[in-house]
Amino acid sequence: MRKGIHPENYRLVAFKDMSNEEVFLTKSTANTKETLEVDGVEYPLVKLEISRTSHPFYTGKAKFLDTAGRIDKFKSKYKKFQKVEKVEKKEEE
Repeated sequence: MRKGIHPENYRLVAFKDMSNEEVFLTKSTANTKETLEVDGVEYPLVKLEISRTSHPFYTGKAKFLDTAGRIDKFKSKYKKFQKVEKVEKKEEE
């Protein structure tokens, strides 16, 4: 192996999935300011939005997202176009 090309700070790091609070340890060079105690040992902490423990591909479960707000926003945004279509249909009759 070539000397001087590999990172020096390769160590155990705790990765925490914030969606389900699952924590797993693996080696990494990720820089972090936070730490987490696991089994009495303190590790650098990297927070994840999603990991293998919460991703639908790996869990086989679809996660329900709150889409009601999105649908209502869409309907209200395009509501004015819907009224125009109704008026046009009445004029055609």
